[in-house]
Amino acid sequence: MAVRDRIQRYKESGGASDLVRVEVLVPEARRGEILSQAARMRAEHRQKKERLQQDIDEALVRYGTRILDNIDLDRLPDQMQKAKAIANALIERGDARAFVLGRRMLGEVGQ
Repeated sequence: MAVRDRIQRYKESGGASDLVRVEVLVPEARRGEILSQAARMRAEHRQKKERLQQDIDEALVRYGTRILDNIDLDRLPDQMQKAKAIANALIERGDARAFVLGRRMLGEVGQ
């Protein structure tokens, strides 16, 4: 596989699939601030994705058959949409603990 193809695949479906490149003009003296802020934003984004994936995994282990009776997660394109579908199913069909987990997932997604 060519390097260009590998980079394109990384941007479309890899670790950078939900990130965008931004170019800004700033004073040279404040360049470090922008770079550190961007690094912080990327770290927060990765942590959010990890927490969301942990919540998804927990929901599937605890409530898999109860909540996924008519949901095909493979048809949903990204983690956010899967999390929304699982969270809504948890809230509708689960017990009190499932409701709390569903609300937490929706909070992570930003609804």
